[in-house]
Amino acid sequence: MAAKANPFFAISTPDALANDVRNAPADAVAKLAVLHAEAEETARLANLLSRALHAAIALPLAATLVIALSSGTSVAPRAAWAVLVAVASLAIARAYAAAIGRPFERAALHAFAQDLMAVLVYSGCAWGAGAFLVLPGSAPVGSALVFAAAPALGIGLLLRERRAVLFFLAPVATLTSFACVLRQFSDGATNAALVLIASAVVAAALILFNRRETSMSPDAATFDLLNI
Repeated sequence: MAAKANPFFAISTPDALANDVRNAPADAVAKLAVLHAEAEETARLANLLSRALHAAIALPLAATLVIALSSGTSVAPRAAWAVLVAVASLAIARAYAAAIGRPFERAALHAFAQDLMAVLVYSGCAWGAGAFLVLPGSAPVGSALVFAAAPALGIGLLLRERRAVLFFLAPVATLTSFACVLRQFSDGATNAALVLIASAVVAAALILFNRRETSMSPDAATFDLLNI
């Protein structure tokens, strides 16, 4: 007498899984897509949480390097800018500390993401203020571009989140370009134009990359599975 296979230990093949999903009710497929999207979002926010502390550490280190290179400015503006950047770093660390105890709770992760985006707007304003307080007026062409683009690139590499880079970059680019003109930098108009062009290129690249990622969203992946 042939033994019957226990379905509990049966391993589903890709074709069998596709058939099961194809034959499932529409509401079951929709629930599967929702669960997949929620799991993907939780993983993304948890990764953002784990990388936020790196940004909190890197920001004051980058400011220290800029202050060391701007020896031509007076002590008071450099100290004021250092305080602004330190507050931004502490705010990121505080948001991280508030959520790290619950790293996989969606409510805590959503609250952390909202706090982080608000802090990054302030961080961008704090960093951009350095163009008024720290950058010397005799800085060569391209120095303002490096001042604005380098930290934005660093934030992007550390956090790997499109909105985070845009929220930080927008105030940095605005304040830096204003400083180039209002403080009458050498070749100030050229510096301002370079900052704005580079910021626009970075923003466009981020938007294109995000569209490429969302072209294979969980819903799209589910429909691909149904069409196997």
